[in-house]
Amino acid sequence: MEVNFTLKQIDKTAAAFLAEAAGYKVFAFHGDMGAGKTTFVHALCDALGVTDTISSPTFSIINEYKTEDGEPVYHMDLYRIKDENEAVNAGVEEYLYSGHFCFVEWPDKAPALFPEDTLHITIISVDDITRKLKFNL
Repeated sequence: MEVNFTLKQIDKTAAAFLAEAAGYKVFAFHGDMGAGKTTFVHALCDALGVTDTISSPTFSIINEYKTEDGEPVYHMDLYRIKDENEAVNAGVEEYLYSGHFCFVEWPDKAPALFPEDTLHITIISVDDITRKLKFNL
């Protein structure tokens, strides 16, 4: 499935995407640097009612946020991970199999760690304000 959206529509697109992807908990985001992975994850967190400040986990690797209901939402950025062993040592598997929402950027750094039912999404920058989501439900 493919969905085009502009950055002005990102909140509406994120909410619709979550409704369409009901049942998935682990989302793996693929895309070039600057494609909008972190921006889309931020919109997804907003749609889930995250009350914490949402920021890129590039240096921390894993950020944990809380929703209005107190549920955890995990946001990971594996860009700085060297290999799967380093991801295991960082505790990535624990979060991926927690049963809570996990949004992971740069999943190709540790592909064998992901559950089978992970939803893989590719974000493509069409132009300065338009993005394309590609995924299979």
